[in-house]
Amino acid sequence: MRRTLSPLAVFTLLSSLFQDALGDTCESIAATTGIDIKKSPALQYTQEQQNYWSTGCGALKPSCQLYPTTAQEVAAIVRVLNENNDTFAVKSGGHNANQGFASIQGGPLISTKELNEVILDKSAMTVRVGPGNDWQDVHDALEGTGTTVVGGRIGEVGVGGYVLGGGLSFLSTQYGWAANNIVEYEVVLANASIVTASKDSHPDLYQALKGGGNAYGIVTSYTMVAHPQGQVWGGNLVFSADKTTQLLAAVRNFTEFYPDEKAAIIMTAQLSAFGAIDMWIMFLLYDGPTPPVGVFDYFTSIGPSINNCKTRDYGELLKYNNFGVLKGSIYTITTETLPLPSADDGAEVLGAIQDHWRNTTEGVLGVTGVIGSIAWQPIPKVLTRKARERGGDMIDLDDSVDRIILEFNYSYWLGLDDEKMDVATQELYKGTKDIVTQYTEAGKLSQAYLPLFANDGYHRQDYFNRLRTTDFARTVRDQYDPSGFFAGRTGGFKM
Repeated sequence: MRRTLSPLAVFTLLSSLFQDALGDTCESIAATTGIDIKKSPALQYTQEQQNYWSTGCGALKPSCQLYPTTAQEVAAIVRVLNENNDTFAVKSGGHNANQGFASIQGGPLISTKELNEVILDKSAMTVRVGPGNDWQDVHDALEGTGTTVVGGRIGEVGVGGYVLGGGLSFLSTQYGWAANNIVEYEVVLANASIVTASKDSHPDLYQALKGGGNAYGIVTSYTMVAHPQGQVWGGNLVFSADKTTQLLAAVRNFTEFYPDEKAAIIMTAQLSAFGAIDMWIMFLLYDGPTPPVGVFDYFTSIGPSINNCKTRDYGELLKYNNFGVLKGSIYTITTETLPLPSADDGAEVLGAIQDHWRNTTEGVLGVTGVIGSIAWQPIPKVLTRKARERGGDMIDLDDSVDRIILEFNYSYWLGLDDEKMDVATQELYKGTKDIVTQYTEAGKLSQAYLPLFANDGYHRQDYFNRLRTTDFARTVRDQYDPSGFFAGRTGGFKM
């Protein structure tokens, strides 16, 4: 009896034959190059999968991990990928919690771990930094040189994704986003060519990479501005939850009347089941051995229960801040941006956002191991002015208003809760956006340009649609990746 295959079976068979004909990236790399390659169950493969902030990303299993050591080896990988249909991912520090952005199921993972140079040119005051570094690696390499670069606020954050998303730093009110402090990028394009993007070479690509993410190529090194750096003062202030109204007022006032551009804060509230965690943890830095009198009075006058701030090396502070990372949990991270309300309306507006976060979080406190957090991150006018003075970026913030960038985090233990936590994460950002819209329409918030901050963005959020530079971004993408290689074959925010 002759058997007829179903249309689905025919499609599956043809797809399989097509893929076999095109070839497999892992096998081709192993056969034709000397690039280090690891497959399960090799120890290094397992360790790489464990080196994600979110275990949800580590649970995705690539067909192999590739460890290029030069831009030329990255280009060789891209040439092979151009000969087949594999989807792939590129990983720096593994901080991004969105599955598929720096993680992958079934395709090759390009780890930048071995692209880890940190080379200071003190005469030019630049540092060439590889994307395989975490920021604590960069600071370890620069220790004793009296220099630093504008980088992450936690030591274990990776260089690559952070810079391509813009990069908010403790030093941003002095020097702008990390992206404003890039002298040049070394980039492997979709056609496997290697180019340098700077003000003088491929200037359109150079501009698009400053907050444009991974839509244009694989960056294999960043030449960054080196800034003079001595000891800093910083640590944490801890407050009980009953101080919320006072702390929100303090954040509002600090943002508007920014007392010193060398000062920086992150104000975070944390909540877990049964009130085991219900408090505020504030991260502070002053770029100097001691802050002038009064710089942080908005907060110290409220009366923290803990104040461990002290004089430290900058790198030491970033490593200390690693305590804020709960390894072994699944993460979702999302964001929203709001214009700073007036002193008269601040309590109502900021209180509504805080209440929305708390109410949404209380709705998921039955999820195993869940901890919710909200971070209030001041973006004062001085920061946006510094960003523009340093050449601007894709975020393109103006100084018409002060702003606050909100970051919402959920961490939890079990993948069976993914759907519930996805719904809660959407409720957080959508509800917060609705609150901002309602208060804007009521005249209690200024009309303002409010892009999303890519480094804190959730995969369901439309990052590029919130930018006013999207047309430029699309034009540059079409010029440097006309076939849609990166758009169609790897993760990240899409246009």
